[in-house]
Amino acid sequence: MTAVMFPCAAEGRNWLIALRRYLALAAAAHLFWEFAHLPLYTIWLTGTAGELVFAAVHCTGGDILITRSALVLALLLFAASGWPQARAGRVLAAAILFGVGYTIFSEWLNIDVRGAWAYREMMPVIPLIDAGLSPIMQWVVVPLAAYAYAIGWQPWRRAAGEAAHG
Repeated sequence: MTAVMFPCAAEGRNWLIALRRYLALAAAAHLFWEFAHLPLYTIWLTGTAGELVFAAVHCTGGDILITRSALVLALLLFAASGWPQARAGRVLAAAILFGVGYTIFSEWLNIDVRGAWAYREMMPVIPLIDAGLSPIMQWVVVPLAAYAYAIGWQPWRRAAGEAAHG
C-alpha cells in the first residue's frame, strides 16, 4: 500500500541504505588504515601503547567527520534525485576530491604550521604537495571501497560475466 501511495518510498530507501553502508564501511576502513600507517609517523617511536591507540581512534573520529562532510557536499552539488542509481560516479569523484583536498590542507596545517605530528623518514612524500602518500591514498582507497560496497558496484562480476559470454 505504501509503495502505491508513495511511489518513491521504495526507491527512497535505497539512498538511505547506501548512505548507511558507506558511512559504516568507511568508519571501519579508516580505523584499520589509521592503525596500519602509524609506523610511518614519529609517534610510533615515541608514543606509549595507550597514546598510539588514542591517536588512531582520535584520527578515525576526524576521518568520519571528513567522510560525512565530503559525501554530503558531493551529494548536494552533484547528486540527482535518483541517487545512488543516478550520477553515482560524479558523487564518488567529488567525495574523493573533497577528501583528498581536505587531507592535503590538514597535513600541511598539522605538520608545517602546528607541528602536531610528523612523518618518519620511511613515509613516502608526494613532492609537489609535500604530503604523505599514505594519508592521500587513504582518501582514495577508503571512499572508493566504501562507495562500491554502498551502491552495490561489483566490477569483478561484470568482468567475469563478460569473460564467460565473450
